[in-house]
Amino acid sequence: MQRQKTILSFFQKPSQADRNSGGGQRDSHVLSKRQNSGATDSNQPPVLAAVDSSVEIRGTDTPPEKVPRQILPANFKANEEARGGESSLFSSIMHKFVKVDNRQDVNRRNEVQSDCSNVTLLSGKIGDSEALSRQVAASQCFEKDIVSNSNGIANQGCLLPIKTDDILSPETPGMHRVVPRLKRIQEDSPKVVDKKDCSLLNSSKRVKLLQDSITVVKSHREETDATSKFEWLDPSQIRDANKRRPGDPLYDKKTLYIPPDTLKKMSASQKQYWTVKCQYMDVLLFFKVGKFYELYEMDAEIGHKELDWKITLSGVGKCRQVGISESGIDDAVEKLVARGYKVGRIEQLETSEQTKAKRATSVIPRKLVHVVTPSTTVDGNIGPDAVHLLAIKEGNIELNNGSVVYGFAFVDCAALRFWVGSINDDASCAALGALLLQVSPKEVIYESRGICKEAQKALRKYSLGSTALQLTPAISATDFVDSSEVKSLIQLKGYFKGSSSAWNNALDGVMQHDVALCALGGLISHLSRLMLDDVLQNGDILPYQVYKDCLKMDGQTLVNLEIFSNNADGGPSGTLFKYLDSCVTSFGKRHLRSWICHPLKDVENINHRLNVVEDLISHSEIILVVAQYLRKLPDLERLLGRVKARVQASASLVLPLIGKKILKQQLNLCNTFLTFKVKVFGSLVKGLRIGIDLLMLLQKEGHIALLLSKIFKLPLLNGSEGLDKFLTQFEAAVDSDFPNYQNHDVTDSDAETLFILIELFIEKAKQWSEVVHAISCIDVLRSFAVTASMSCGPMSRPFTLPQSKTTALAQETRGPVLKITGLWHPFALGESGGLPVPNDVLLGEDSDGFHPHTLLLTGPNMGGKSTLLRATCLAIILAQLGCFVPGEMCVLSLVDIIFTRLGATDRIMTGESTFLVECTETASVLQNATQDSLVILDELGRGTSTFDGYAIAYAHYGKSSDDMSLSDVFRHLVEKVNCRLLFATHYHPLTKEFASHPHVKLQHMACAFKSNSENYSEGDQELIFLYRLTSGACPESYGLQVAIMAGIPEKVVQAASHAGLVMKKSIGESFKSSEQRSEFSTLHEEWLKSVVNFSRFSGSNFDDDDDAYDTLFCLWHEIKSSHRLPN
Repeated sequence: MQRQKTILSFFQKPSQADRNSGGGQRDSHVLSKRQNSGATDSNQPPVLAAVDSSVEIRGTDTPPEKVPRQILPANFKANEEARGGESSLFSSIMHKFVKVDNRQDVNRRNEVQSDCSNVTLLSGKIGDSEALSRQVAASQCFEKDIVSNSNGIANQGCLLPIKTDDILSPETPGMHRVVPRLKRIQEDSPKVVDKKDCSLLNSSKRVKLLQDSITVVKSHREETDATSKFEWLDPSQIRDANKRRPGDPLYDKKTLYIPPDTLKKMSASQKQYWTVKCQYMDVLLFFKVGKFYELYEMDAEIGHKELDWKITLSGVGKCRQVGISESGIDDAVEKLVARGYKVGRIEQLETSEQTKAKRATSVIPRKLVHVVTPSTTVDGNIGPDAVHLLAIKEGNIELNNGSVVYGFAFVDCAALRFWVGSINDDASCAALGALLLQVSPKEVIYESRGICKEAQKALRKYSLGSTALQLTPAISATDFVDSSEVKSLIQLKGYFKGSSSAWNNALDGVMQHDVALCALGGLISHLSRLMLDDVLQNGDILPYQVYKDCLKMDGQTLVNLEIFSNNADGGPSGTLFKYLDSCVTSFGKRHLRSWICHPLKDVENINHRLNVVEDLISHSEIILVVAQYLRKLPDLERLLGRVKARVQASASLVLPLIGKKILKQQLNLCNTFLTFKVKVFGSLVKGLRIGIDLLMLLQKEGHIALLLSKIFKLPLLNGSEGLDKFLTQFEAAVDSDFPNYQNHDVTDSDAETLFILIELFIEKAKQWSEVVHAISCIDVLRSFAVTASMSCGPMSRPFTLPQSKTTALAQETRGPVLKITGLWHPFALGESGGLPVPNDVLLGEDSDGFHPHTLLLTGPNMGGKSTLLRATCLAIILAQLGCFVPGEMCVLSLVDIIFTRLGATDRIMTGESTFLVECTETASVLQNATQDSLVILDELGRGTSTFDGYAIAYAHYGKSSDDMSLSDVFRHLVEKVNCRLLFATHYHPLTKEFASHPHVKLQHMACAFKSNSENYSEGDQELIFLYRLTSGACPESYGLQVAIMAGIPEKVVQAASHAGLVMKKSIGESFKSSEQRSEFSTLHEEWLKSVVNFSRFSGSNFDDDDDAYDTLFCLWHEIKSSHRLPN
């Protein structure tokens, strides 16, 4: 057609040249080593004191007290007296540091000054007279140059700052380059005045200047001492356990290679530390020495930076170290973990007395027993949100549709629960994004070389809003093993034996077993390395399905609709979760998040929830009573998980038990932990009592009890076999044995009693889990009722219809329906802070008659189009959650998938331009949308030129049997998919094209103009947004008026207005054909083609051809069904 040729002439544009990309390399600063300029005598003592690594360092209870270093010779005082007792301003200060020399020989002074650039530090050996004289000369150099040198201290060769390279350490959010202390002192120290003004210096200023110089000397010494003496820790020489350098693709930064010869020369204490540290380079390791915990080398640098601990030369092998006493270790670990570090403890298995009694010459035995990470922490202030550790494995299974299979497994260590599953995803990684946003992990473990680039981009893309997320690449060969090896490992180690059901039952609902098992193996390997075998042995394992029998929302939809985090700052304000969250308990909040991730797709289950919410609204006194009980509850879910971690296995400080005597001895060493265990168990028993009392109270209310029974299953509460009587026995035991369970001092007998009580209690762990689940459901439903009753606008109970079905006999299709009157955005405020303007949305066939299932929406910029689109999506989500909807009335057919393409944004951090983002999201819609889907498209085509954007909005790709033909996005969704569609656009020719289409309704967001003066002038008109949905298309977008509101200069706006008129005149002819077709849609064109083709091939015997009449009848039926008018 001529119209199509006209439009195609604008589509054929030359491709742009590929962009050149460049990158720079980061400059690296390597610590320069001091080199001798000539041969040196081997017997000459070194300038810096060297530590003989072959000397064995014995384990001690406390570090040895340091002996102050002697600086001056013993005859210093005699020399003073020989001078006649003369004293000066300088000698009164300098006698504390240097030996005073009163010789005034000029030649000698010049000789000393020539050597001042090689100032060195004293050896620790007191009798080293040669080193002492060298120090004296250097000190004289400093004393004289301070007064005479006009260039200042910073210009002296002996005070140049030493640059150091970054030391290998765990890659965490808290890692930054450490500023050398010498550099900080030099920046803060005062500059020396000019030489001509030296005579004006008074005595007090000279004293202060001298003190500053001494500080710089000490800083220089500390900076030199801070350099690691271990060559294999130098960044230029460091290697992993397999001798790979950091540039190697298989480099494992979690391990370290230590030369065997070096390891043999180490003392026993050094071997203990470095044997563990070389396998845990990503973990800060505290080494227990007596009553202190110490960090060494690169870990000491982190302790110095994060906790402001002073670095000294001590510890194992006289290396850099920082430390803290036993009383402060828990607080220090909590702070480091909160800043993103992984922290471990190497504990002493015995005291020094026990070691001496057994092995007089042996070092105290030690072992790594405790590793805490941000994703596995269970204690401290971790907040109400779930803390998840996620492992992902990409499968090598090739599916017919080009999909990619991902297996995953994640754990909540605090609740002692595992989940495992798999997903099928396309190149957009939308399902992977949904998984990441649903789980919201603190850490993600993935194969470093076994995951595609698209998946790596998705990991970064959906973690940009969470600065706490850590991405941990793992080695495929060692961490992600074959599924058969995972099965053997689980059976061999006895993992998941404490699960409420067999571990392999969790795989029953998983589509791809092998890939899911590989991901589970990666998670098991990681937890085992962190010494968390107890979590693996006692944890529950459950199946997890991202899209199981629920309304599907992919990752981009969750982001666009701001379900869990807003797009402004990534916080919770202005989100659906925040709007619905009136939960009292922490585990209720976590359950609410799970419900929001999986809205229901079953009418009966939705109505069960709505019945409870409606009953609670009508009985407000029940809401108050329930809230009173819930406020008294602790976090029962996490307490139950900690109690299930049994005493003899979960005590991180209780080491392997051998015999009853050793058990008692080790329990005595762990009174602090067992006291905490008593507190946890007592709190759980008392909390469950409150929860069961609440459930029994609700059971007495017949109407609400019957409704709740259809939502969750409760174990038997009353009777001789009920949980009420069973729990009463544990209450009595806690009251008698641990009356002060909040702060109880545990004895040997108490420990054994606690062990027996917990063993008996966890026999009904499944029933206790059901009780906790029931209470969390009640908390969420109460939150729904509070949200509806406390709303600032009208709320209504939605009426849900089953998904659309086709009648086989009549071949009539009753399409999906969406009818909402008085719809308003639930958490958007109007201009005056009041209720937003309500609007009516009618899509699809209804009892009142036929309505088009597509809304083509236009209107001015800032007119409220996006707000209306988001409000429609949120109303459907709320309805299928079982919550009341913001509006006067809501009737809808169930939605299976929500697709959103909102706004024009890029993702520069993942290398995606605005137009690429638009095309990716649109392609996902075209490939996966069904008749029961809800599709929201806003501003499609804004990421490219005007005509290219119109081409995407109108003339996207479509594929026939033989060739590629033009088929636009809008037309495809309207005529092929027949889904409920809201399409907002500023391409006004599109409204002309579909003005008469029977399946399309044209509406716009109304606006008006207000004159600012009595004299009418077009430039003096102020645009007023009415935010009201009105029939018909908006004549234009009024972008220039919005530009004036934004503060664009008036001259620029006037020039743009003139240019716009010229452009409209020049290109208006190109769209005349579409404007003339306002009464003849593309659907009419298809019907006309069918009639023409039929008449061409039907032949001359039309009157006698029954097939011809049948064909015409089918065509008539199609036209009637597609353009049904109200009765």
